[in-house]
Amino acid sequence: MTSPTGPSSSSPSFSGPSSSGTDRYVLTLGCPDTTGIVARISGFLADIGGWITEAGYHSDPDSGWFFTRQAIRADAVTLTRDEIAARFQTEVGDPLNAEWKLTDPAAAKSVVLLVSKESHCLIDLLGRAHRGELPATISAVVGNHADLAELTERFGIPFHHVPFTAERKAQSFAQVASIVDSYHPDAVVLARFMQILPPILCEAWAGRALNIHHSFLPSFVGARPYHQAFARGVKLIGATCHYVTADLDAGPIIEQDVIRIDHSDSVADMVRQGRDIETLVLARGLRWHLEDRVLVHGRKTVVFS
Repeated sequence: MTSPTGPSSSSPSFSGPSSSGTDRYVLTLGCPDTTGIVARISGFLADIGGWITEAGYHSDPDSGWFFTRQAIRADAVTLTRDEIAARFQTEVGDPLNAEWKLTDPAAAKSVVLLVSKESHCLIDLLGRAHRGELPATISAVVGNHADLAELTERFGIPFHHVPFTAERKAQSFAQVASIVDSYHPDAVVLARFMQILPPILCEAWAGRALNIHHSFLPSFVGARPYHQAFARGVKLIGATCHYVTADLDAGPIIEQDVIRIDHSDSVADMVRQGRDIETLVLARGLRWHLEDRVLVHGRKTVVFS
C-alpha cells in the first residue's frame, strides 16, 4: 500500500485514542502476496478477542500484492490500541512485510473544502454533512472567490476568502495552506476549486487531497473538458474523483461514473447533466476515503466499497 506520490514507509499507522475506549476498529493492509495471509490476520484478531464483522480481500496478480480491509468488533478486546498495534506489527506486519493502518471509525474526522464559483459540489456536500450522511464534519470552506461565502455561512461553517491573481499566486497558496492545516483535516476536497495545486501542497496533502474532475479520465484532462468532449462528439460524459498529485489530473482514481448524451446535446446541456454526475462521484469518493475503504498502490487504487 503506497501513497499517491510514491512508496510509503512500512511503518504502521493508527489513529484515534490509544485506549480501550472504542468498540470498533478498521484494519487496512497491503503486502506482497503469499500463502496464509488471511489465516494470520484472522488468527491474530481471534487471539485478542476481536470479531470480524466485514472483510474485503483482493489479490492483484499483476503487482503480486494482496489487499484487505477488515471491520472489527472489539468490545471484548482488553488491550489498548498501542498494545494491539505493537503486537500486530510483531506478529503480522513484520512477517508479511506489510503496510497497514488501524483506525477507529467513531473518531471525529474533519474535511476542508476548496471552492471557486461553481456551487453544485459544495451544496451537495454541505447538505450531506448537515443530514449526517458524511462520516466527518466540514470544518471550513476556502474560496478563491467570495461568491459562495453566504451559502457556506448559512450552514454555520466558516468561509475563508483567499483571492488569487497571477502576480501573487504563490502567496495565495501559502495562505490557503496555512488555513487548511490549522484544521488538521482528514480530507482536503477540491470541490471545483479551479486552481492547480503546487507540488509542495500535493506532497504535503498526499493521500488526503481529493479532486473532482468533470471528465472520465484519462480523457480530456485540464480545462474545459466538456468543450473538448463536445468537439469530439462523444456519446458518454463522466466525472472522476481522484487523489491529487503533481501530475495534472493523473492521480490514483477513487470513483468514476458516466451519463449518456447524444448529438442534440449542446455544451450547456452537457455541463448541466455533468453536474449531477460530479456531485454523486465526489460524494462517493469522499465517503469511501473517510471510511478507510481506499487503498492506494502506485498509481492505482483498491476500493472496498
